[in-house]
Amino acid sequence: MDILLGLLTLPLYALVLWPLVVASRRVLGVRIGAVRALCGAGFGWLVAGGIAQAFPVSLRHNGGAALGLLIPLAGSAFLATLIFLLVAEMALPNGFRVRALGTKIARARRYSQISRIAIKHGLGRYLAGRRDPDLAPGRHAKLARSLRQALEEGGVTFVKLGQLLSTRADLLPPVFVDELAKLQDKVAPARADAVWAVLTAELGGSPDDVFAEFDPEPLAAASVAQVYRAKLRGGEEVVVKVQRPGVREQAERDIDIVRRVAAALEERADWARSLGVADLADGFAEALAEELDFTIEARNIAAVAATSHPDVVLPTVHKALSTERVLVMSRLTGKPLEAAPPADRKRLARSLLRCLLDQLLIGGVFHADPHPGNLMLLPGGRLGLLDFGSVGRLDAGLRGGLQNLVLALDRGDPAALRDGLLEIVDRTGDIDEQRLERALGALVARHFGPGRTPGIDLFTGLFRVVADFRLSVPPPVAAVFRALATVEGTLAALDPGFDVMAESRAFAAEQVGAGLRPEPLRRTAVNEVLALLPVLRRLPRRVDRIGAALEEGRLSVNVRLFSDERDRDVVTGLVHEVLLAFVGAATGLMAVFLLTGTGGPRILPDLTLHQVFGYNLLVISALVGLRLLFVVFRRSGRRPRSAR
Repeated sequence: MDILLGLLTLPLYALVLWPLVVASRRVLGVRIGAVRALCGAGFGWLVAGGIAQAFPVSLRHNGGAALGLLIPLAGSAFLATLIFLLVAEMALPNGFRVRALGTKIARARRYSQISRIAIKHGLGRYLAGRRDPDLAPGRHAKLARSLRQALEEGGVTFVKLGQLLSTRADLLPPVFVDELAKLQDKVAPARADAVWAVLTAELGGSPDDVFAEFDPEPLAAASVAQVYRAKLRGGEEVVVKVQRPGVREQAERDIDIVRRVAAALEERADWARSLGVADLADGFAEALAEELDFTIEARNIAAVAATSHPDVVLPTVHKALSTERVLVMSRLTGKPLEAAPPADRKRLARSLLRCLLDQLLIGGVFHADPHPGNLMLLPGGRLGLLDFGSVGRLDAGLRGGLQNLVLALDRGDPAALRDGLLEIVDRTGDIDEQRLERALGALVARHFGPGRTPGIDLFTGLFRVVADFRLSVPPPVAAVFRALATVEGTLAALDPGFDVMAESRAFAAEQVGAGLRPEPLRRTAVNEVLALLPVLRRLPRRVDRIGAALEEGRLSVNVRLFSDERDRDVVTGLVHEVLLAFVGAATGLMAVFLLTGTGGPRILPDLTLHQVFGYNLLVISALVGLRLLFVVFRRSGRRPRSAR
């Protein structure tokens, strides 16, 4: 009965507390959740009730005095409510949601597991944002090995993170890059019934009903997907790539943890800020999200195929059977690269390199992981390119910068090399361009001197220059250098005597020569003129108007300050906060003067009218101060990461 009575009185309590909830939201000037606001209002009324009970009996029975202290009493409820909300905002900035409780518990359990793995491998101090100041160079190898082992034990997301870090030679020492390059994501196949359930849900029917044949034994199994052999009703042999059950949920939870850890490290550690770990985490999250969506991989195959070399074959996607978690492609059958005849190896190596350079410098969409496992020798002496989960994209500006960089390397021109490099990197501060040019000149002299044949280690030296000058390499450009380093190893295995740099320079020279032929020059000139025609058409009228205004003395320049609404909002907010601070300080000083004085009519033997006013002003001052603290705290907690 008591429980039923309590449940019936809950709406009455909420109705009594709601005015204080509304007032608290108005005073703070920000949106507060209903549950949090009601809890704060209840706490405020409890505090106000306790203060009222502490008043002397004579004061409680004196109607005039009690009325004079009504504002301090209500203000006490306000203050207690605001203090509760401020503490709640500090403890739970994003509020408390019952529906998200299970997610938070799962994330906390996973975070605890990752922390134990890091501590087990001696990485606990680094996870807390500290580093070993006495770490000798000889111990770097041990630390890199511990990092690789911890990432392997962490699972699919952290293996992928390590593979991404292995491509960032501009950020990590070579020993870390070499160690992380050993990471493999080959795992045991998932349970057959779970994979069958995914296929049935995505295809709209059992694989036996959709395909003429379906081999239940996987051809390959990795951490994200498994590949199966099948045959369509029309007789075409295909491969079916299926996402592993549960991998998306695990990856999303781990990505959230990676982002949180990266943000915490960037706030605590200088070395994390210098590496830009938060931006790395964001780029990794975007790349992994794309890899988990097979429709993106299907579009990648179509985009890469548009600029592929005729001697390199790509699989064809069957879009009608492909979804976010299932990808059906034509099956390429062939032999490993090492089975290529010696007489064909140089031709195949040249075809592979030119295919990648076409993708990089012309198409802008390229295969970012062309290692031997993703290539095969097809009947007829052509190459087959597989697995487009890792694909890079370059916009026109980055492609132009890379072309200028390659041409500058071909000419051995340090100044042009500096300009090309600055086109493809992000500046993080002031750069001594003259010193950068000298460093690049030394690099060119070291690799292009007499009797020297430059290799792919030229790009390693370029990365060292980038790191020394604190230049930030965008992820697409890092993917370019990763692809070049990977294809260099593939070409070395295919044809050990293949000269990568000579072929690259020949390709660049051909592109420059092709651009200087009459037809491309005419097309370029026509495009430029067409782009300028609207400007040229308006130019005479504008010159006439400017001349007339100058002749009549009406020429002026208008500068509109705060034309952007965001700028006006910032200034308005600052003015409001300054005014609130002034009001709070003024009322606080007035309250102190009134409370410390002895003048004014006496309401009670120990209470004057001035003191009543002083208590009221003191409460108002405290309310204004709490509002300022709450707004400033919430604003600082929600700043963009780039502003931190």
